[in-house]
Amino acid sequence: MATINEQVRDLWGRYYMVTLDMLKFIDRQKIDEFLELVSQRKKLGDMLDSLPDTEYRQTRECQVLFEKIRPLDMQIIYKAKSWLNKSKRQNLAVRSYDLIGNNPLGHRFNHKY
Repeated sequence: MATINEQVRDLWGRYYMVTLDMLKFIDRQKIDEFLELVSQRKKLGDMLDSLPDTEYRQTRECQVLFEKIRPLDMQIIYKAKSWLNKSKRQNLAVRSYDLIGNNPLGHRFNHKY
């Protein structure tokens, strides 16, 4: 049976690997896969939160892992915001050509003569 410290070490290692994969998928614009990894990472975070505090968090190994995760998180946040803004702009562009609704030009085209 694994000790609490071993469980925490394993979960943090998995958290780090999922974070790396998240960055890969957002770079490739594979948003569905990215969102699935976000869900997986949240579950890992919840599992970590449910475990009691251990001395592992104070170890050099854990601090090095945190130092690796922080910049990855910042990159992910930046890229996710960038993707979201790009997506919003594209949706607005598509809606501007929508011929249904309040666009008077659309009503002219759809009017029977």
